[in-house]
Amino acid sequence: MDLREKAAELRRYLDYHAHRYYVLDSPEVSDSEYDAKFRELVELEAANPGLQTPDSPTLKVGGPPVDGFVSHRHLVPMLSLDNAFGEDELRAFDERVRKGLGVETVAYNAELKFDGASLSLTYEDGLLVRATTRGDGTSGEVVTENARTVRGIPLRLRGDVPGVLEVRGEVVMFKDVFEDLNRIRLERGDQAFANPRNAAAGGLRQLDSRLTAARRLSFFCYGTGAGPRLADTHSGLLARLQELGFPVRQEAQRLEGADALVDRVAHLQTLRADLPFGIDGVVIKVDSLDQQDDLGFTARGPRWAIAYKFPAEQAFTKLVQIGCQVGRTGTITPVAELEPVFVGGVTVTRATLHNYEDLKRRNVREGDTVIIQRAGDVIPEVVGAVLDKRPADSPEPSEPTACPECGTPPVRLPGEVALKCPNRACPAQVSAKLRHFVGRNSMDIEGLGEKLIDRFLEAGFLQDIPSIYRLRLRREELEKLDKLGEQSVANLLASIEASKNRPLDRFLNALGIRFVGDRSSKDIARHFRTLEAFRTAHYEDLMALPDVGARTASEIESWLEDPLNQQLIQDLIDLGVSPVEADAPVGDLYAGQIVVFTGKLEQMTREEAEDLVIRHGGRPAGSVSKNTSLVVAGPGAGSKLVKAEQLGVRVITEDEFLATIPG
Repeated sequence: MDLREKAAELRRYLDYHAHRYYVLDSPEVSDSEYDAKFRELVELEAANPGLQTPDSPTLKVGGPPVDGFVSHRHLVPMLSLDNAFGEDELRAFDERVRKGLGVETVAYNAELKFDGASLSLTYEDGLLVRATTRGDGTSGEVVTENARTVRGIPLRLRGDVPGVLEVRGEVVMFKDVFEDLNRIRLERGDQAFANPRNAAAGGLRQLDSRLTAARRLSFFCYGTGAGPRLADTHSGLLARLQELGFPVRQEAQRLEGADALVDRVAHLQTLRADLPFGIDGVVIKVDSLDQQDDLGFTARGPRWAIAYKFPAEQAFTKLVQIGCQVGRTGTITPVAELEPVFVGGVTVTRATLHNYEDLKRRNVREGDTVIIQRAGDVIPEVVGAVLDKRPADSPEPSEPTACPECGTPPVRLPGEVALKCPNRACPAQVSAKLRHFVGRNSMDIEGLGEKLIDRFLEAGFLQDIPSIYRLRLRREELEKLDKLGEQSVANLLASIEASKNRPLDRFLNALGIRFVGDRSSKDIARHFRTLEAFRTAHYEDLMALPDVGARTASEIESWLEDPLNQQLIQDLIDLGVSPVEADAPVGDLYAGQIVVFTGKLEQMTREEAEDLVIRHGGRPAGSVSKNTSLVVAGPGAGSKLVKAEQLGVRVITEDEFLATIPG
């Protein structure tokens, strides 16, 4: 084989596997195997420059800087979309469309509205010749060399499309890439990017395309501009574009009628926090391209499309004060007290600053205008400060020299960044431990909430966890408390009594051992079966569990070796707490299998379903991967179902799952 044939073979190999990875999300080779072939082609072309072709994958590493960007007029304008901010506006859009077309029902395509930077790609006879930013919608900047480095953009189409074809899509930065990028920027003293959208847009406009390549940007296709009609419907167009080599998200779905649109938008909003990249809404398009032509355009944009906008996940506000709070393990966390700001659908007045080392890296101070982020149910956090608006006299924050609750000097354990209060009797720690112990996924003591716990602590009725089970001795005193009464006390004491016989995994979770949560406590309980067996566990015993790593095993062993913790367990046993022994597996139906549940289960709770898997030798998991054996999908299943289908994982219904269970 001569060198030219060798280079062509390597290009075919790399194109095929890049398509499997970025478009089909179904890789066939490891990253190291792909990288080895890529390096081989780079070295071959470097030694023989005449072998490099305009569609060579090696162009994705970027080239020398350019002097500046030139402007280019789009062959078809990239117009804006009207926005909808609620169900009424979405239904009004459907009514306008139906009226414009003179029909009773319209088929739409609902797809993710990517939170990135729009890009127009021009192909001539299948070869990428130009990439242009959206600009003002009429003209944009030519960023072809930068676009070549973006993952998912084919340099040559995987099919025959003669002449000119404009393909439109969005350049995005994945969340994990964004976090890595910001970590590096903060470590070298640079200001963090506010969000992945800004980082992606800035990456596209680097004069040195090698810097663009370093941003590890990705591309998703959503339509075309100039060129031949590739299909009769928008959904058909997306399918055809995927065949040509473009990444198309599988969440795009064809729907009929306003009710289906409203339901789909609501469902996609629930997926927002779990997606690996940012979205800020849903784009609704009339599916029939003929109907799109009939509806036409206004001066601003198409009549056949609308963008349903989700509540913003970021907002700007003033950081009034940097305080701190103490958790159940003694960790002292800096907290931002904010001027109230509406973000992510709620009004936020406090946000986490993670830890003091991170606070220093982020360079955030009192009085700063800061960027607040809240995604889904995630605790609001401070992303960074707007340095241009910083007051001249703002002081640098400092670590506390005493615990804000008990005054004990804090410590930092070797190898850890967290600042801790070492006083186990610290009121904040005791309160947090009690709240965790009685929680729904722990001992589930109904009626003993945060306010009542703090009230009992102040009155001296509670001092530690065992004192919960001594409350029955103070029944008369409790009944005299304002707004409590005999019946409320009776209900509370009954709930406390019932908690004495919770399953072992609930008890282990309630103990609050660091790194032991809901899922790991189930694995541990199933392995050791009894509390007595767990109390004598050693590192080697714990490492035998498939989902317990070295850090967790070491933490559990250290916790068990502490005499105060063993005394806690013994005190609870002496007070009548007797966790129910974990069930032994009753069969091997799912032995060695990983099962994921997604969507709504209608005949049992998620916990009951996972227990069935465990009792039959399997292991439930919370996310889908190539190691997943089975996905059980109910109504409303979202991104997990999509990923399962992409990976070829077997998917069954809840009824089919129950039918497999003996008896």
